[in-house]
Amino acid sequence: MPDLLVSLYSNRLAELKERADVVGASIRPALPPELHLVVNWVREQFSENWASEVSVAFSRQPVACMIAVEGGKLLGFACYDTTARGFFGPTGVDPGARGKDIGIALFSACLQTMKALGHAYAFIGDAGPVDFYASAAGAIAIPAPDKGIYEGMLRSAPR
Repeated sequence: MPDLLVSLYSNRLAELKERADVVGASIRPALPPELHLVVNWVREQFSENWASEVSVAFSRQPVACMIAVEGGKLLGFACYDTTARGFFGPTGVDPGARGKDIGIALFSACLQTMKALGHAYAFIGDAGPVDFYASAAGAIAIPAPDKGIYEGMLRSAPR
């Protein structure tokens, strides 16, 4: 999967924010006391690697993890500046909450925060849903012959 690049000064971000503003869930930065809840949820729902990245996001100041909450239940998360400065991700939404634009809202909140922190571009490393990012924010593939920052990364053995 390619790495992607998103301009944080694109008009597409305003359109993305408009879509995000109507989501029913509360989108907000995670709080430090929520670290164990969010990390464990990500580990159970997605992977140990992503849980590690979420831990890094909580070590940033401000916390570089946005969460989606509805009725006291965690529905999704999105991080930035974890694997490398300027990187968006990882991000994920509970399977039962997908299709409600929660992922769009989390993505938008991270990009808006990254812009406010002074980033001009966001990188999406080893992007899975390339078409989603291209459609939502005008992301473009970075032409590179290798896997980028994740090349040679140690991974947990399948259980």
